[in-house]
Amino acid sequence: MTDRHLVLGAVLIGVGDANGAGLWRHPDVPTTASIDIDWYIKQAREAEEAKFDFVFVVDSQYIDAGFPPHHLNRLEPLTLLSAVAVSTERIGVVATVSTTYSEPWDIARRVASLDLISRGRAAWNIVTSQDPGTAGNFSRSEHGDYATRYRRASESVDVVTGLWNSYEDDAFSTDKSAERFLDPAKQHRLDHVGEFFSVTGPLNIQRSPQGQPVLIQAGTSDDGRNLSAEVAEIVFSFEPTVETAAQLKADILKRSEKYNRDPDDLLFVPGLSVFIRDTDEEAQQALEAAHDTYPTERLLSQIKRIFGDRSFADFDLDAPFPDIDPTTPESLSGAAALAGRARENGWTLRQTLRSMIDHWAWFVGSPVTVADEIERWYRSGAVDGFNLFVQDPSDWHRFRTEVVPILVERGVARADYSSDTLRGHLGLKVPPNRYTAARTSSL
Repeated sequence: MTDRHLVLGAVLIGVGDANGAGLWRHPDVPTTASIDIDWYIKQAREAEEAKFDFVFVVDSQYIDAGFPPHHLNRLEPLTLLSAVAVSTERIGVVATVSTTYSEPWDIARRVASLDLISRGRAAWNIVTSQDPGTAGNFSRSEHGDYATRYRRASESVDVVTGLWNSYEDDAFSTDKSAERFLDPAKQHRLDHVGEFFSVTGPLNIQRSPQGQPVLIQAGTSDDGRNLSAEVAEIVFSFEPTVETAAQLKADILKRSEKYNRDPDDLLFVPGLSVFIRDTDEEAQQALEAAHDTYPTERLLSQIKRIFGDRSFADFDLDAPFPDIDPTTPESLSGAAALAGRARENGWTLRQTLRSMIDHWAWFVGSPVTVADEIERWYRSGAVDGFNLFVQDPSDWHRFRTEVVPILVERGVARADYSSDTLRGHLGLKVPPNRYTAARTSSL
């Protein structure tokens, strides 16, 4: 196994996502943060100073007025991260691109461009798009069920990675006295024909210093877990406890055996939010105060989205959770789990809404307590790191300047970068060009 340190990512959410919907009111957060490139560059540089592995930009292509502030008015990820890439030196840049509403050739070209612009620091967060309403923005009558969207995603990744092999690493001349610019024997067509795509290739862009962008996948449905097992190099998740994180890891690693994957080639990096104060008691009080002021209408909007646009506004908040089918084609994968927890625990609708605030890991306490909890999860083997949601500016500052140094001192986090590429940071192999490898193996 490669000698690795704790993986640290930073999810940049501007004026606030679903779990930080009031962030736009913070005096130190500009109301234009989600469309202010200087704000993103500042946070990326701060993450780089703390030796984070990457910054992470989520995306969606459908909104309505009930969506969180950051979703309503934000920059497109690849455009944004291209600017971040030329304004930083070492930190990785992760862009979210949907396989459901993008063509593989276009994905391959745009993400490979980011990889070259960043000199080998790019990653692709593979998503199938959650919101059924997205179909209406792409001239489609339906969104497609999970099975169809994930079959399309699997084929899309296969085509994209195939296109990333269009040029062998020495296809282009670096000698101006050479007879030709390109060795045509080292340019390769793909000629893919599948269920969803027919793509000839080749792609008109070469490989980067890390070979190809890192692949990230976050689906936790059965189909999503299968896709992670097949293609993911980082599995992003929203596990609330170390036990569920360990179960997810064990399940996906078991599934990956079908694809002859090396377990060291999969990293497990769940989402994390923090509340950091001088003492544990102060942090817990701050968290409870924040939860008490979380707008009920915002939570009703979130649950409406989870249940496929089914409104809960007319239900009694203090009555038992409604008897609603959570398995409709329009519902998200988390709907059945949320309804199951509500019924198992006898929650009211209000209690169920409150539980949604804590649907991933929250580490709350002093800097030492937060560092202890990170180390506990990491040393248990359940996770390889965390993807931190950058929310309250003071928590972000204290995490970087107080928690990270503790983890460095304990030998958990890195003290400095030892590589210039994202794969190098993560201890992931550089994939050989498939055509070079085939020729070499035949000699």
